[in-house]
Amino acid sequence: MRLALAALCVGALLGGLSPAAAQGAPEAPSAPAKPAPLEFRFGVLRHFPAPPPWWDSLATLPPQDDGVAGAALGVADNNTTGRFLKQTFAIAEELVPHADDPMPAFQRLVDGGAKFIVVAAPADELLKMADAAKGRDVILFNAGARDDELRQEDCRANILHTAPNRAMLTDGLAQYLAVRRWTNWLLLTGRTADDRKYAADVKRSARKFGAKIVEERVWNFGPDARATAQAEIPVFTQNVSYDIAVIADELGEFGDLIGWRTWDPRPTAGTQGLTPTTWHMTLENWGASQLQNRFWRQSKRGMRPLDFQMWLAMRTIGEAAARTKSNDLKTLQAFIFGPDFELAGFKGQSFSYRPWDHQLRQPIVLAQPAAMVSVSPQEGFLHQTNPLDTLGFDRPESRCSFAK
Repeated sequence: MRLALAALCVGALLGGLSPAAAQGAPEAPSAPAKPAPLEFRFGVLRHFPAPPPWWDSLATLPPQDDGVAGAALGVADNNTTGRFLKQTFAIAEELVPHADDPMPAFQRLVDGGAKFIVVAAPADELLKMADAAKGRDVILFNAGARDDELRQEDCRANILHTAPNRAMLTDGLAQYLAVRRWTNWLLLTGRTADDRKYAADVKRSARKFGAKIVEERVWNFGPDARATAQAEIPVFTQNVSYDIAVIADELGEFGDLIGWRTWDPRPTAGTQGLTPTTWHMTLENWGASQLQNRFWRQSKRGMRPLDFQMWLAMRTIGEAAARTKSNDLKTLQAFIFGPDFELAGFKGQSFSYRPWDHQLRQPIVLAQPAAMVSVSPQEGFLHQTNPLDTLGFDRPESRCSFAK
């Protein structure tokens, strides 16, 4: 009876203390709070181009989610790795009709907290966005504009380019033609300013790799000539000796009509025919089929160049984040332009960024409509530091100054 009363009194005195405290033992330390995952907010802005010309086939029209689907896959791939590293990646999209100003959409992405904004828009609009974001913690990725000026006199420090410039494309084509020893080119140029820019890079690449433009002819027939192409094109291409017709027709007005209609039996290349690009649905080597299959499961269609270029932008930050374990922009940028950054792009070589103009180094795929033909740089084209710098503007050729 005394023992029971004593136990009752001790319990009342201790007043609900834990057994460990009642025995004079220290309390177990509480578990430390788990750190919050690092967050990475992406924005995707696609300004739709002008409606295609009336002569375009419905079979060649890009899908409505062109590019955006590649960005979505990139974020999904980042989150697959991010789960193990306590990193989360989110994406917001702004799809802007052709006739609308994209700047309000860009501002919404910035105001919404997007630090990495992937843009598919014309060069002049991209420059406005870059200038508006100057001094802010925002990185822009140019996934669409191929203008050389963006990597030269109009470069900006806050833009990284996953889209190739025209010089990279024509250099990739020129290397292959040099390997084939098709060095005499008939240059067929369209009527638009972009056609002339492409033609200027064709001429530059010819000089660089030892080819000769035997003659340049400008297409002045207009779209109505499509109805009489069988008669017009043989006349347009006769009385000249050449190995291959190189076409500069970014509008798509006449380039697809040239093949099989030239006066002499000659192949075609350039914007039509054998085309230099960043990606093709038939690319399977170097593990590319894995990316193709993941994209097909997600989007129920083949991956296109703009999809690939937006995917590369997402993966750039995903790779840098995985290596640095940081979401600080300066830390990420320092790593991206440092010696240890490598991006796997499923084309046989590691991708990296040129510090002098922020252009992503990558191989150029050469393909016809239904098959891949080759990948440049071609074997034998050497460089003192990186063979990929044989494509486009090497450091001594750069006119970029990031003082702007």
